[in-house]
Amino acid sequence: MYKYLHIYNSPKLSGSVEISGAKNAALPLIAASILSNTDTEMTNVPNVADVKTLLKLLSNLGAKYNFEKNTLTINTSTINNTTAVYEIVKTMRASILVLGPLLARFNECKVSLPGGCAIGARPVDLHLKALEAMGAEIKIEGGYIHAKGRLKGCDIVFDKITVTGTENIIMAASLAKGTTRIINAAKEPEVVQLCEVLKSAGVEIEGIGTDEITIRGTDYELLNFPSFSII
Repeated sequence: MYKYLHIYNSPKLSGSVEISGAKNAALPLIAASILSNTDTEMTNVPNVADVKTLLKLLSNLGAKYNFEKNTLTINTSTINNTTAVYEIVKTMRASILVLGPLLARFNECKVSLPGGCAIGARPVDLHLKALEAMGAEIKIEGGYIHAKGRLKGCDIVFDKITVTGTENIIMAASLAKGTTRIINAAKEPEVVQLCEVLKSAGVEIEGIGTDEITIRGTDYELLNFPSFSII
């Protein structure tokens, strides 16, 4: 097996390359479309397997979408099922991102644990603990997270930094009643863009890009996203 690649007599390189948006930014924003019942349009969406998997999951929930030439339009007004099945979730751990928005909008949902009946090497306990603090009743039955309850804002302190946990709670807090403060929040670019897009849709968010984020929920009023481009 070769340990390195040696290029001989390379000609001068020139030209341009179009860079697509980041997958890690696209996934939470696709999940966030659940918080709206109107069309959500996003451009520069990467045409990769994980994006297709999440779209398959949303379609299984009843959402409609059109994905063409890196432009994605999603309408979740037709969602008629709030169970994210293991057969889809098992192929991508980021599917857990639908937990927060589904619960916030419908007050009840079932989402498969990414590892099936086992919590696995990348636990979601921080997500669940935070949602319980917001008033959700959480049970784990048959490898599924069963969550229900109307969410209310509160102070949440993450024991350790979690990107998907931060994203899940930001989305859940966006429709909740009252103010949620996340302490020890993740600060990655994808978290920043999620906050900025939610803010453009009318959610009051402070502390974007810092480790303390404050979200004033809309008290279950659904959002209307403007068109945006994935970073």
